[in-house]
Amino acid sequence: MKWPDVVGLISREPVFRSSLLLSGTVSTAQIRLQLARWVQSGRVIQLRRGLYLLAPPWRKVEPHPFLMANALQPGSYVSQQSALAFHGLIPEHVPVVTSVGPGRPETIHNPLGTFQFKHIARRLVDGYSQVDVAPTQQAFVAGPEKALLDLVYLTPGGDSEAYLQSLRLQNLDTVRTQALLTLAERSGKPRLIRAARRFVRMAEHDGGG
Repeated sequence: MKWPDVVGLISREPVFRSSLLLSGTVSTAQIRLQLARWVQSGRVIQLRRGLYLLAPPWRKVEPHPFLMANALQPGSYVSQQSALAFHGLIPEHVPVVTSVGPGRPETIHNPLGTFQFKHIARRLVDGYSQVDVAPTQQAFVAGPEKALLDLVYLTPGGDSEAYLQSLRLQNLDTVRTQALLTLAERSGKPRLIRAARRFVRMAEHDGGG
């Protein structure tokens, strides 16, 4: 496959996998060799094995960090502080995109940022959906309720009132308290149930219940 054909095929793809280039009689070995040459020449950026990004000026679409996170570890979803900021629940800019899922924990650094993945049991993978994050781009992101519970679950002492207060949560009225309680109960984790009930009391105190 020649370079102009590749650009024509994937220039509007935020990221692409090597399998996308397999067509006709082209072999996997040939594609890998070509990709290695294009990476070496700076035309293509390798994000991880099998996952690539066209370098500027050839790429026409900038991948959203959340879409990138989903692609880096399939089966994961953006959660914790990243999702809380996305939903407007915390005021801080979050420099690291944090995701959770049943895959192995890892931190990936690439030219587009830092991506952290945390492990949770498969039975706790719940409470997320595919949402629009940029024009023509969608990503799996935890709802505000699940993002909060994931943060509590993966933070030592995260169910304490002091920790919940330290998050400086805002726009509490956007959190569906019944959905939060239901997710916590469904998890079967006492600490999540405690945290959910404490959050509901906080929301009620602030007028968001």
